[in-house]
Amino acid sequence: MSRPAAPFHARLLAEQALSRAAGAPLLAGNHVELLIDAAAHFEAWLAAIRGAKERVLLENYIIRNDAVGRAFRDALVECARRGVFVAVVYDWLGCKGQSRDSFWAPLRIAGGQVRAFNPPQLGQPFGWISRDHRKLLVVDGAQGFLSGVCISEKWLGDPAKGIAPWRDTGVALQGPAVIELEQAFAESWASIGTPLPPLAPAPANIPAGKVALRVIATQPATAGMYRLDQLIAAMARKTLWLTDAYFVGVAPYVQALAAAARDGVDVRLLVPGSSDIPMVAGMSRSGYRPLLKAGIRVFEWNGSMLHAKTAVADGLWARVGSSNLNIASWLSNREIDVAVEDAGFAGQLAEQYERDLRGATEIVLTPSRWRRHADHVRSSQERTPRAGPMGGSSGRAAAGALRIANTVGAALTDRRVLGDTTTGPLLAGVLALLVLAAVAIFWPAVIGWPLGVVAMWFALNFGIRAWRLRQRFRQLTVEQEDET
Repeated sequence: MSRPAAPFHARLLAEQALSRAAGAPLLAGNHVELLIDAAAHFEAWLAAIRGAKERVLLENYIIRNDAVGRAFRDALVECARRGVFVAVVYDWLGCKGQSRDSFWAPLRIAGGQVRAFNPPQLGQPFGWISRDHRKLLVVDGAQGFLSGVCISEKWLGDPAKGIAPWRDTGVALQGPAVIELEQAFAESWASIGTPLPPLAPAPANIPAGKVALRVIATQPATAGMYRLDQLIAAMARKTLWLTDAYFVGVAPYVQALAAAARDGVDVRLLVPGSSDIPMVAGMSRSGYRPLLKAGIRVFEWNGSMLHAKTAVADGLWARVGSSNLNIASWLSNREIDVAVEDAGFAGQLAEQYERDLRGATEIVLTPSRWRRHADHVRSSQERTPRAGPMGGSSGRAAAGALRIANTVGAALTDRRVLGDTTTGPLLAGVLALLVLAAVAIFWPAVIGWPLGVVAMWFALNFGIRAWRLRQRFRQLTVEQEDET
């Protein structure tokens, strides 16, 4: 009779490990709805805002001054005019060039409050590195939303130019998890200025469903999401399917994924084929080879832009949110994700993942790998007798034919052989250094002036920081003397 206690004990240990790694408890009694792509997000978000009765709390990395951004601003203005408390946090760097302070003037006039996260400040020379990358909305303490979607019509694509909508994922929440979302917003708000006023008790304590989940609201240097991602990679037994917009794998995480793949776990990574940040895409591709060698399957999305950040493991656990699989999200930014422990929701996300793979191209190391990942797909090399070494025009012709064959093969099989992903970045670095060297030799003032400005900036900031710390130390000393 004592034998069944072992699996129960293992579940308790797993729950304890996940809670400690994420720094977030498991919350039962939630309802979770999967939102796919921006149109569904914007419709649900605007409907919630327009129906608000008490408060609207909005936190988003980018809120752009375009048709979508103005629709949200106007909905918030209407809320504020009828007495709803409205508070907005946007990221200063994310919105730079997207929307200016004048964009928010109508909302402030109506009584809403707007704050920019982390504008440049004297005394904090490296403060600009930390960004608020969250996409969060809470309405009346009863409805919560988090996602990878920013408030910009860019996410809707451009039908006139044949640009498809961006592929992105988020969730709508009801239940106790909404309180966690509201507390995460309140913490961001207080980090910028005066804390939120006391809010009316939220009805979210009432169970709204049967889904258990964790809300992981990370802050700079906390690494809660990183620890959780590492733990899930270690605990996955059958499948681990990842979607990421800006994957830049660090060695410990790549090793965790590789170890899972070598143990027989079906590890897959879906990333953009064309990115809105080409430099990050290049860094991502340079890391494909160790993944592929470990048996991890890598796919590139064929659409306009893949911006989703999701994971689904063993058909039982799923993650959706704003965190990318890179150092900036793990250690530097404010992010917010939800880790759902529910077979029904994980199944929905797995089905969406399989649909996404139909619009993606698999990256393989060599044509011989096609035989293992495709049902008897054979390359032209297998049907052609091997010839001896070739040179001159015949070698170039053969190389051109092979490139054409690879391209045709990719179109027919949705697989593409991984090319050289290392020499390109190195050659770009060489070119940049040569240009810099030439400028430094022939026009030294062009280099000297920027260096002087940077040195002056850091000297000023370090001086101000030292003065503030000295003032704080003196104040503490005076307080201690008064107490004695």
